[in-house]
Amino acid sequence: MCLLPVDDYIALMTQAPTSARSTLRHHDREIVALALPAFGALVAEPLFVMVDSAVVGHLGTTQLAGLGVAAALLATAVNIFVFLAYATTGAVARRVGAGDLAGAIRQGMDGIWLALLLGAAVIAVVLPTAPAIVDLFGASDTAAPYAITYLRISTLGIPAMLVVLAATGVLRGLQDTRTPLYVAIGGFGANAALNVTLVYAAGLGIAGSAWGTVIAQNAMAAVYLAVVIRGARRHGTSLRPDAAGIRACAHAGAPLLIRTLSLRAVMLIATAVAARLGDADVAAHQIVLTLWNLLAFALDAIAIAGQAIIGRYLGAGDEEGARAACRRMVHWGIASGVALGLLVVASRPLFIPLFTTDAAVRDALLPALLVTALIQPVSGVVFVLDGVLMGAGDGPYLAWAMIITLVAFAPVALLVPSFGGGLTALWCTMALMMSVRLATLWLRTRSGRWIVTGAVRG
Repeated sequence: MCLLPVDDYIALMTQAPTSARSTLRHHDREIVALALPAFGALVAEPLFVMVDSAVVGHLGTTQLAGLGVAAALLATAVNIFVFLAYATTGAVARRVGAGDLAGAIRQGMDGIWLALLLGAAVIAVVLPTAPAIVDLFGASDTAAPYAITYLRISTLGIPAMLVVLAATGVLRGLQDTRTPLYVAIGGFGANAALNVTLVYAAGLGIAGSAWGTVIAQNAMAAVYLAVVIRGARRHGTSLRPDAAGIRACAHAGAPLLIRTLSLRAVMLIATAVAARLGDADVAAHQIVLTLWNLLAFALDAIAIAGQAIIGRYLGAGDEEGARAACRRMVHWGIASGVALGLLVVASRPLFIPLFTTDAAVRDALLPALLVTALIQPVSGVVFVLDGVLMGAGDGPYLAWAMIITLVAFAPVALLVPSFGGGLTALWCTMALMMSVRLATLWLRTRSGRWIVTGAVRG
């Protein structure tokens, strides 16, 4: 799948600049080469659910409602394990920087084995409890059977989804974000074709949509495994599970899991508060949140580049290179945030009518969108520094920083309805949340304590 053998690809990506004048251009080329394909792969991921929704939507409203509940549950089950990609990227990149490609692939295999174990555990929990979980999330009596069917079948694909996360982290650590892009595009195409075929031609209904997604996800995992296994054989790396390595991956990922859960709690609190503000406000909140997530894809792509680049520099023992790359990525984060903020402001006359014609929703939406636009430069720096610290393997600090952010955000957000604040006030608390994240991450990067060199962070 890679256009170049991994050794040659890494050599091309890590060529040192020939003069001081070319240093910035060198960093820019690295960031663009990694971030652009990463952005494409990130955008492709939510298209899976969009295809499922488009196909199932023609079956009926109750089927679509069931899919909505099940898809939200699956997204939560998978996204809390995103540390499989984040932790693996930095750890593999360190090995690459140290010149230990065999060790890098071995590190990646440990992450893949951990993904399989976690996937098996999720299946064991979800399959027998699917009806209770669907009921807990408030599915109607008519939609619940469809939600249970979709959830149970799609759960069988969770091990493959987690393998995709871990293997994506391996390739990112190897400085390759193009292969994940190609796999994501292929998976999207296969999922679309399978959904149409199984739902309509085979007459399987919502079950066909679930099976199509399972098959597509397993095919993606198979492609990733083929790429990693090929690299393992080339470097004489064992493919067998290593208990110590798997435990080390779990230990490194645990703080990032805490970080992710804390961030999820922030989003859930914001949605819960919006629901207490009234129908118009919660509808407008959902639109703003949709835009927020879309903008996050662009900023997260730079963060992914940061994970790979910083990990590699630290693995090579190049402290100054890591600092210089960090500074340059901060500039990229600011510039991207400003550009995205201006885009939100300029496109709002086109954006708002796509989602609503309700005057009350529009009135609530417009000022909240402007708040979102204003905090994009802050968000740009936050995403970059988050990626830098992940690449450095500074997971424990990220966990504590996100807990501090949650503690600062929650009481302020929960007071918004009590003081008569509307959606704009709620999104001002989201701006506060991003400002607290910026402060905690900026203090850490300025301290230099994140800079620990070597193939393995001690």
